[in-house]
Amino acid sequence: MATEELEALNPIHHPPRFNLNPNPNPNLMSTSRFNPSLNPDPIPLLSVTPLPPFSRCTVPRLKRSVVGCLPVLYWLPRYSIWDYGMPDLISGISVGIMHLPQGMAYALLASLPPVFGLYTSLYPALVYFFFGTSRHISIGTFAVLSIMVGSVTERLAPDRNFLVMLNGTNLTEVNITARDSYRVQVAAATTVLGGLIQVVLGLVKFGFVGTYLSEPLVRAYTTAAAAHAVVAVIAQLFGLSTTRFSGPLSLVYTLVEVCSKLPQTHLPTLAVSGVSMVFLIAAKEINSAISARLPVPIPVELITIVAATVISSYTYLNGNYTISVVGEIPSGLAAPRLPDASLFKEVMGDAFALAIVGYAISISLGKTFALKHGYKVDSNQELVALGLSNAVGGFFQCYAVCSSMSRSLIQESTGGKTQMAGMASAVIVLVTVLKLGPLFQELPKAVLAAIVFVNLKGMFKQYYDIITLWRSSKVDLVVWLVTWVSTLLFNLDMGLGASITFAVLTVIFRTQLPKYSVLGHVPGTELYLDMETHREVREVPGITIFHSSATVYFANADLYLEALKGKSGLDISKMIIYKRRQEAKQRRRDKRAERRARREAKRQQKPGVFSVEEAAGHWKEPGDWCGRENGTVKDPDCATLGAMSELQDGDTTTLGSSSEDTLSRELDKVSLGSLGKWTWDIHSIILDLSTANFIDTVAIKTMRNIFHDFGEIDVTVYMAGCQMSVVEQLELGGFFSESITKGRLFATVHDAVLHCLGHQGTSTPSYEYSLWNDIYWIFQTFLTNQKLKNWACKIIQPLYFQCSKLSPEVQ
Repeated sequence: MATEELEALNPIHHPPRFNLNPNPNPNLMSTSRFNPSLNPDPIPLLSVTPLPPFSRCTVPRLKRSVVGCLPVLYWLPRYSIWDYGMPDLISGISVGIMHLPQGMAYALLASLPPVFGLYTSLYPALVYFFFGTSRHISIGTFAVLSIMVGSVTERLAPDRNFLVMLNGTNLTEVNITARDSYRVQVAAATTVLGGLIQVVLGLVKFGFVGTYLSEPLVRAYTTAAAAHAVVAVIAQLFGLSTTRFSGPLSLVYTLVEVCSKLPQTHLPTLAVSGVSMVFLIAAKEINSAISARLPVPIPVELITIVAATVISSYTYLNGNYTISVVGEIPSGLAAPRLPDASLFKEVMGDAFALAIVGYAISISLGKTFALKHGYKVDSNQELVALGLSNAVGGFFQCYAVCSSMSRSLIQESTGGKTQMAGMASAVIVLVTVLKLGPLFQELPKAVLAAIVFVNLKGMFKQYYDIITLWRSSKVDLVVWLVTWVSTLLFNLDMGLGASITFAVLTVIFRTQLPKYSVLGHVPGTELYLDMETHREVREVPGITIFHSSATVYFANADLYLEALKGKSGLDISKMIIYKRRQEAKQRRRDKRAERRARREAKRQQKPGVFSVEEAAGHWKEPGDWCGRENGTVKDPDCATLGAMSELQDGDTTTLGSSSEDTLSRELDKVSLGSLGKWTWDIHSIILDLSTANFIDTVAIKTMRNIFHDFGEIDVTVYMAGCQMSVVEQLELGGFFSESITKGRLFATVHDAVLHCLGHQGTSTPSYEYSLWNDIYWIFQTFLTNQKLKNWACKIIQPLYFQCSKLSPEVQ
């Protein structure tokens, strides 16, 4: 039968597979897979000795290290002006033109003067040119980071801290110069600290931290941040003067104040905002429609601010209609300044949030373009490059930067090939700051607010993610909604922390509650699939193959054990109680026989009376099912089984006592009620651990208990598909012993199945003989006539020997 099952599972010959038995027999290695009667032992796994680490510095290694730190040294010497020069120049000019309006507009979100938005578009781009590895992302201002910086500046430098008394009156006004100067210091300190955090994380190879921000989380976060940005600029659109709140529910408080002040709307400002928005939306739609026929996109935003500046200058919108304008824009570059280190402790949390969010946005865009154009982006080097861009920029009064999706798309679509396009865009911004800055002094702030509002249209389209995620993944949809709600209700940094925590919890819950299944064999193959979801699979007789969809660790170890018990159909607890019952009964029988033997020895043996000692010796033949040698139990049904056995060791009363009758009735209730429906055709259990990439100490203890508990009922447990790292952790955890050897490990499930079928003659458990134990106990207890008892035993004993042939251990 075993040979037929082996042939059914192995219809064709395959090259030998490897597994983890440390003591193979090389002479039987080629035949044991197909002839288990020769040697069914598993085939050994080839071990590979890892190469020793490099211990000395060489010139090639030094060169690779320097080039890794400065990627510009790798691509710049290979730069072809004829192939890449013109595309990079056109792309850089297009992106540089976009930098001007976006830099000034996003500075409003950061609650800073517009000129600092231009600085932010200049210095970080120059630094990234030397250290960045992505060829297509545009580093500079971004709406999400701008609103995050604005929340910090508004919290640490609110308007109420800069109120001054007007001369000769009790009225107060805000000292805008002092307020803006302190806000610049706060933004610079936050940016430098965030940049240093990014550099440190990159140097310690912590670039994978961005992987904890899943795509649904990042998209929901940016969508909620866009709502914060809209609320921040809505006052500029309506010409209102409002207080910008910070902390939890700041968005709600700001909306309430804006709504309460809507009757005070400044109509000229609202008119300018409305005209600008209509023009921007219409021009962008036309630009999208004809973009395929244009070499470069039309700079709609630049045209808008130029036209608005010209109209404002000639119509004196500020003087005649009191429309707020940008004001003085200093020409030239500001000297570098050290950040105020005393602010670091107050902005630590905000700096960390800026570092993580900025890196997540940049690396996601960078990897997208790298995959499209066939090059590689180094995540750790990107973290260092972005950190240096922020840290150096902070010394020049810049605020936090990352890649912008709109500018990066323009840079890629206009033919940008390398980081040289970023250098060209920085030159455009530099010329504007040096020569053209004062020309935009009459630009209405309402136009910049309109640019911000229209540019957020792409983020608001992300609300369609709800429909997509509803169809594809409910868990990701919950992550999206929780991130969106928490970011709206809390501040941006607190919302990010709550979102990451919830996302990690979903991963923990999904690994804690994986799907457990029993695998069956696909006929004609070596595949084993879930029997519940695949109809074509067949159960392997006598073998349960248990599979978990997640790794086993402390959070799900107990659930793994319970699921294994349920899937195998073996109630181990009741079965062990049954065996303990048999042990207790045999122990009591031995003690009674010993006492009777002592009593018989004291008095003279009368003729014709059968000695109890002789009867005991008669039943302790080699075929006896409960024989002992030197106090060691030979029958697995009489093994010492832990706490319950120790509890019953002191029980020397006879079966006629009330306490023993109570115990007997309880055990009979268990054995006769539920034990009768057990199936005993399972002789092996195979644990498929192919999904496990690690195993901790709790899981090791659980595995050890599984081997021990199932071994108590004569079911052999094997492991299959273990990775080498898991095997090493098992060794370190002291899992292997004399009873649990590496011979229980197999490289594949199929190898384990072949081994089990080859050993089923010694692994198949049989408990039918326990019925004869019960009969023997009944005769010993209720038959008082010794001759009648001997006559009954002579009839029962041959029947018992026939049944005991089902279990060689008993023989």
